[in-house]
Amino acid sequence: MTSPITWVAFNLGVLLVIAIDLGLTNRKGRALTRGEATRWVLLWVTLSLGFCAALWRVRGTEAALQFLSGYLIEYALSVDNLFVFLVLFQAFRVRPEHRHRLLFWGVLGALVLRASLLFAGAALVRRFEWLLVIFGLFLLWTALKLVREKGSEQPGLEENLVVRLARRFLPVTESTPERFALVMRESGHLRFTPLFLVLVMVETTDLLFALDSIPAVLGMSRDPFILYTSNVCAILGLRSLFFVLEALIGKLAYLKQALAAVLAFVGAKMVAEPWFPIPVWLSLSVIAGLLLLAVLASVRHQRAGS
Repeated sequence: MTSPITWVAFNLGVLLVIAIDLGLTNRKGRALTRGEATRWVLLWVTLSLGFCAALWRVRGTEAALQFLSGYLIEYALSVDNLFVFLVLFQAFRVRPEHRHRLLFWGVLGALVLRASLLFAGAALVRRFEWLLVIFGLFLLWTALKLVREKGSEQPGLEENLVVRLARRFLPVTESTPERFALVMRESGHLRFTPLFLVLVMVETTDLLFALDSIPAVLGMSRDPFILYTSNVCAILGLRSLFFVLEALIGKLAYLKQALAAVLAFVGAKMVAEPWFPIPVWLSLSVIAGLLLLAVLASVRHQRAGS
């Protein structure tokens, strides 16, 4: 049982680092370069691994491996999510200098959403163990769907139900503000900007992706603290990772296959767990191996095509 002080200390640390990150990037008033984004990604990964090491010292190897497995799964599944975000930004012509701020608000919303889903999922699994089998079958179905998809599916933006409802019931302006703003005054009235619509799309897209990632991390641990901290640590680095991956669209040729394999493995593990429990270290090795294999295969594919 994790003490309330530990929960408070972790969340205060997260808020402090977010404030520092946002303050430094906003002060520059421009988009992050790839080099700056890479350094931020390395910083976030280092902080996450440092937290994992602290968890190992306090709780032991099993807890640290569970955290690392959940962190790796969430981080990997979020890469595909970032590609969808890039499509949204391009479709709505979001300026590069506004993207980091937009992702900041998206991450805050994702943290609240993920925490709610994780705690609810963990509570349900503790009470109804058979739900693990249902979650596992859902992940197997999701993996099959990923394999059968042809190319990258871009969201239909103007036809999207969320966007249509927002435009119908909210006062939305077509003017894009010079400075970042979700609400602006136009003709004496407050109106939502197109950036607000993008934020709504980012949050609803994250919700859809959470339906895959939450059951997957529940397959690694039932401890709410480990589930929450692994998700938070993975999500916090996504803004910087976005600017690193922005130039890699189309180069990770085998990413979707790797994600499908990861989901299929975790799903099979959850279905078989009542009869054939798989050690956490083995799960972590399989997941890391699949992702590494996808990266190496993508690099080889890229070189062969050039």
